[in-house]
Amino acid sequence: MNLLLSAAFVVCWSSGFIGAKLGAGSADAVTILMWRFLPLALVLGAVAVVRARAAWRGLTVRDLLRQCLIGALSQSGYLLTVYYAIQLGVSSGTTALIDGTQPLVAGALAGPLLRSHVSGRQWLGLCLGVTGVLVVTSADAAAVEGVAPWAYAVPFLGMLSLVAATFLESRTRRTVAPSVAMTIHCGTSAVVFTALAAVAGAAVPPAESSFWLAVGWLVLLATFGGYGLYWLVLRRSGVLRVNTLMFLMAPVTAVWGAVMFGEPFGPQTAAGLAVALIAVAVVRGGVTGRNSGDVPARRADNGTRV
Repeated sequence: MNLLLSAAFVVCWSSGFIGAKLGAGSADAVTILMWRFLPLALVLGAVAVVRARAAWRGLTVRDLLRQCLIGALSQSGYLLTVYYAIQLGVSSGTTALIDGTQPLVAGALAGPLLRSHVSGRQWLGLCLGVTGVLVVTSADAAAVEGVAPWAYAVPFLGMLSLVAATFLESRTRRTVAPSVAMTIHCGTSAVVFTALAAVAGAAVPPAESSFWLAVGWLVLLATFGGYGLYWLVLRRSGVLRVNTLMFLMAPVTAVWGAVMFGEPFGPQTAAGLAVALIAVAVVRGGVTGRNSGDVPARRADNGTRV
């Protein structure tokens, strides 16, 4: 079961990068994100009122605000940077690989923030993962013209936002049902992106069918599939174990990008991805239990076990 969930998580999460690319040609990033989350938040809110009111009982204002912050970090901040990077011309595969350094950063921070031991093997994986990112990023920069060098730093900001949300979640003790957490997170993102789109004058959706195809793709595969499975898989494993799967997003996304959009996939890109996959094997091989740099398992706010 864990293997099937992990495979589904990798496919669904990587679909988000492809969906962002699908919509990039027809609308601004904030427009896509607004219409991805606004209808979704309304539907989830209606379901909460009609069928899931019991799950909300006992929650304090502090619990709700904490979940809003987690949603702002794990969805709003993370997705905005990913979409913006792709809009700037960074390939979907490179964006996925930069995002995939999350497990390495989480592993490096697990020691000082959560007082967990981080082994030398895990530090080796961190170095290998960074090397893979640099190789692929340099190949992408050489193959794609017109992309500013600073654009490759944008996905790193999103990765750090998701890492912050993960650690904030791991340090909470109040149990919140996953359906409640999902509703709060999507509602927060709907407010954030609607406000940003309104300020930017980009709230009106385009008439192109490709825009709505991208929105439907993102809601079904990326949000319900990828984001939902992220917290479900996290419930069964610690931060390092689930987040090392993030490295697998890059090769999957790179193949999708090459087939669907003709994005560059040369020998240097393949070599960088191979190094990143080796980093996954090294880190996962070094995780043997609670004392291996993973986050101690306990109940968190949204009911996940991290």
